[in-house]
Amino acid sequence: MRIAIVGIGYVGLVSAACFADLGAEVYCVDVDEAKIQRLQQGEIPIYEPGLDTLVRRGREAGRLHFRTSIAEVLPHVEIIFSAVGTPPDEDGSADLSHVLAVARAIGAAMTDYCLVVTKSTVPVGTYRRVREVIEEEQKKRGVEIPFDVASNPEFLKEGSAIDDFMRPDRVVVGVDSDRARDLMTRLYKPILLNNFRVLFMDITSAEMTKYAANAMLATRISFMNEVANLCDAVGANVSMVRKGIGSDARIGSKFLYAGCGYGGSCFPKDVQAFIRTAHEHGCPMRVLEAVEAVNEAQKHILFDKFERFFSGDIRGRRVAVWGLAFKPETDDMRQAPSLILIRALLEAGCQVAVYDPVAMTEAKRHLGESVRYARDIYDSALDVDAIFHVTEWKAFRMPAWEVLARSVRTPLLIDGRNVFDTAPVEAGFTLLQIGQ
Repeated sequence: MRIAIVGIGYVGLVSAACFADLGAEVYCVDVDEAKIQRLQQGEIPIYEPGLDTLVRRGREAGRLHFRTSIAEVLPHVEIIFSAVGTPPDEDGSADLSHVLAVARAIGAAMTDYCLVVTKSTVPVGTYRRVREVIEEEQKKRGVEIPFDVASNPEFLKEGSAIDDFMRPDRVVVGVDSDRARDLMTRLYKPILLNNFRVLFMDITSAEMTKYAANAMLATRISFMNEVANLCDAVGANVSMVRKGIGSDARIGSKFLYAGCGYGGSCFPKDVQAFIRTAHEHGCPMRVLEAVEAVNEAQKHILFDKFERFFSGDIRGRRVAVWGLAFKPETDDMRQAPSLILIRALLEAGCQVAVYDPVAMTEAKRHLGESVRYARDIYDSALDVDAIFHVTEWKAFRMPAWEVLARSVRTPLLIDGRNVFDTAPVEAGFTLLQIGQ
């Protein structure tokens, strides 16, 4: 099959590379000419394990093409995916300007039937606006060309996106015609040859499913963070509580880890957009409003523990921050808890050294020269009063604690992900964790 994917960001590039690896001919379209030129030269603009190999393989096989014009690729494809960004507006609603711009470009250039599939996370009912915009552009041209609109929300996790794509729990597809259903079946059949886990439904339900899934996961995280804070207050151990409730088959253990808050490009904006959609329809989501409030408060918990430990005497203290990306195996720092922590430390007059295995370049975009960029975790910890563990990279799990204990000024470790056990304590560190 020949398909096009518009918007070569995280979702678009991963999807394109995976479809090409499965034999489809894929045209990648983005208005960012510099990005397209880099991709044509084999440079990958994002970090995702294994993605560089797939892109290279697709280019060498002649199945992965990079372009800047939708009109150029439309005559060659049967399906065109819209994977452009939907950033939050000031009121929390999703900004659909890029989605509708893609629809206008398709309506202005299409010459034959195509299936227009929204892969971006969009508010419920967006498919109607996409259809209207395409029809309006056709009317301007005085043509009436058949097309279908569908929804195919993504459920990729940064850091394991390729495996998620190739071995999905399920693929959600919203359609309203047999022709669209047949095309999407042909596209996904090679991926799910032995277990066809495509869930076909109406388009409105598909759009709702994406938001509901992310909202549920965010809810579990915020719930456990509240439980952890109560554990701190009463002297319980949240890790034991997590095992106790996670063993219940009705609950399960995933997304029950306490920490310093969730970030990234999906949960924060999707929860906000879901809340906004609910308000617009007169159905306020009070639970999700609390989920968002809990998460924003949780991002301050590491700073609060640091300030309490030193009884407010923190101006001029030197600290190290381990982990900058919002989660391991990515360089994405959007809404990262590390940014909240670092900015609070700087405002309090602290000197901050930072280290992350892959997000150092991205960090400079957010933090500039306000912090010291360390060579490794040992360099970051030289003569500091506290080490903050913010992102649970595997590379941080087994450092030489005795070496670190000799290099710090105050042996204080504030573990925002509850990763460490007795090893740092045995080396002389005071260990502060979440709910333990």
